[in-house]
Amino acid sequence: MAATDPEARPLFGVDEVGVRFGGLVALDEVSLSVAPGEVHGVIGPNGAGKTTLFNVCCGFVRPSSGSMSWHGQVVRGLRPHGLAGMGIARTLQGVGLFRGLTVLENVMVGADRHHRAGFFSALLALRRSDSDERALRERSRAVLAELDAESFADRFPGSLPYPVQKRVALARALVADPEMLLLDEPASGLGADDMAELGTRIRSLRDRMAVVLVEHHMDLVMSVCDRITVLDFGKVVAAGTPDQVRDDPAVIDAYLGEEAQ
Repeated sequence: MAATDPEARPLFGVDEVGVRFGGLVALDEVSLSVAPGEVHGVIGPNGAGKTTLFNVCCGFVRPSSGSMSWHGQVVRGLRPHGLAGMGIARTLQGVGLFRGLTVLENVMVGADRHHRAGFFSALLALRRSDSDERALRERSRAVLAELDAESFADRFPGSLPYPVQKRVALARALVADPEMLLLDEPASGLGADDMAELGTRIRSLRDRMAVVLVEHHMDLVMSVCDRITVLDFGKVVAAGTPDQVRDDPAVIDAYLGEEAQ
C-alpha cells in the first residue's frame, strides 16, 4: 500500500501529546501519524519542540498528556531500551559510536535483537553463540556494504571521517531491519555531496520501512518526505505534502521567512 494512500492504517501515531518542563510548555497537543513505507518529516524553527517530540517518540521523555500508538495499539511506558523489540530503530544527532569497538562490532550491536544468545555473549565467545555470531557478522557486513562502508569494517570509528561515521551509525540502525526508523538531524555536519547521497538512501528505504525525519535542512526534507509536520512554539502549525507545506502562510511566517519568498 502506498505511503501516501489516505486509507493506509497508521503504523505509528502521536495523539495530542503535551510535554511540560515546570512552567515551560515544550509540546502542546501535538498529533501526527506515520503510515507504513512513509517518510514523514518534522520541521520548525529553533525552539519549536522538534527535539522534544523526537525524544518522546524514542522514550527519552515521558509526555505529560496525550498518547502514542504502534500498530493501532496504545503504547504505555515507552523506554529507549524497548524500541528494538518493537521494531523501531533510531539515530541521534551525534554518531554515538563505541570507540573501543570496530565498525563491524558497532553495527553488530544494532542487530542484537536478531541474536538469540546476545551480542555481548558473542563478544565473549560463549560456545552456544558461535553460529549466531557468524550470522550476525554476515548481516552486519551486508548492511555496511549497502552503505558503501564495508571496507571500514575492521577500523575503529575515531579513525574515520565524520561522514563515514554517520554512515556507520545509520548501518547500526538499519541492521535491526526495523519497521520504523527515527532519524534526528541525520544531515548535520555533512557537505552537499554527502547530503545528496543521504537523501537518495532515505528515499530508497520506503519499500522496507517508515522513516520519521527531524531535520533543519529544508532542501533535504522537501526532496525526501511524503508528508511533513511543522511545529512552532510546541504546536502543530501545518501538516501535509511538501508542496502544501511550502506554500502555507503559517510555515512561511514561522520558519521559512525571507528564504521562501
